[in-house]
Amino acid sequence: MQTTSLRKGENTGLLTAPVVLTVSVQGLAADVSALLLGANGRVRTDDDLVFYNHPAQDGVSITGSAVTADLVRVPTDVDRLVVVVADPLQPGAVFTRAPILSISQTGSPTRSFTAPDFTSGETVAVLAELYRRDGGWKIRAVGQGYASGLAGLATDYGVDVESEPAATPVPLPAQGRQHSSSAWPAVDLSKVERLAPGLLSPARQAGKALADRDITNRRAAVYLILDHDWHMEELYESFAVQAFAERVLALSANLDDDGTVPVVFSSGREPFLEEIRLDNYRGRIGQLHTQVDWGWGNVADAMRRAIGHYQESGAADPAFIVTQVGDEPWDKAEVRSLLQNTASLGVFWLFVGFGRGKLAFYKNLNASVSASFTNVAFYDASKNPGSVPDERFYAGLVDAFALWLRH
Repeated sequence: MQTTSLRKGENTGLLTAPVVLTVSVQGLAADVSALLLGANGRVRTDDDLVFYNHPAQDGVSITGSAVTADLVRVPTDVDRLVVVVADPLQPGAVFTRAPILSISQTGSPTRSFTAPDFTSGETVAVLAELYRRDGGWKIRAVGQGYASGLAGLATDYGVDVESEPAATPVPLPAQGRQHSSSAWPAVDLSKVERLAPGLLSPARQAGKALADRDITNRRAAVYLILDHDWHMEELYESFAVQAFAERVLALSANLDDDGTVPVVFSSGREPFLEEIRLDNYRGRIGQLHTQVDWGWGNVADAMRRAIGHYQESGAADPAFIVTQVGDEPWDKAEVRSLLQNTASLGVFWLFVGFGRGKLAFYKNLNASVSASFTNVAFYDASKNPGSVPDERFYAGLVDAFALWLRH
């Protein structure tokens, strides 16, 4: 039977029947475990960690390097199953080659997933998650590594585990994203003038903000993540989100001359990725967002989608991911892990808050010295970013990014 390959972030449907997920890791022994999670993204009790010392729980069992999930027997209060791999023989061993996951189910073609190679000292990896959708089950290829080990991952999901033995730090390989200060030719805004004359003024103002911070000739791939939660509906209808996206596009014209910004909509369902360009920007957000369901914003999934697109693009320039948020994320642990694991990948995250929700999580990401993120900043654009003058708006967008680039 033909095997179908899944890409990172991709999902596919499952039959409500037993499914076997088999893991193999080149060069390491595979210590496979599974987590049963409730709707809040956390285990119900510590028994929901299924591993070699507790090999079965509520229809989910471990045999060697394989997880079997009898989806008919999984209790209704289990919303997701997460498949995890580590190395039992060398606690703290670093993945240099990504594990391979094979997904087998009677009556369906075999599916496989090979995550991109890990490069940030990951010792544990979440390979996939099985989740309920419309009365059935689906599986998503995740491929998210944790540098904090099994204890860090389990803590994120609400499990109490004993700490792993301390591992000798392993030097990370050199990354492909360079932050050199070598000068590039200045960006020519004639393309903006020709294709999007309405954006010429904000593009010039964005260019001035970059010049004031001495990064005029630097390049970056600009991404935009937009919150599509229910509480954002009014801001989409009033074109506030459209105006925000236009200003980000104008900034992008100074950092990347392709005139295109990939846009990821964060909603309760799968992240929706499209793009906004100089030649189609008018009303573009309004056209796109009608194709996306409203829901509780899944920021972590949207972040993973943006990272996947950036890595697949093979871009040599760093990524500047502008992430608009209107409320606290429900998946805070996953967001923190993604920030930690992308610190060395040439990715800078700017969380831009506007709307009427609570934003304390984003505001406090760098409040603690022990938990600070070198590649993260927050900018509060007020309840209506359209009322913020261009000069102040672009200063808020590029201040921390410029500092990060120079270091």
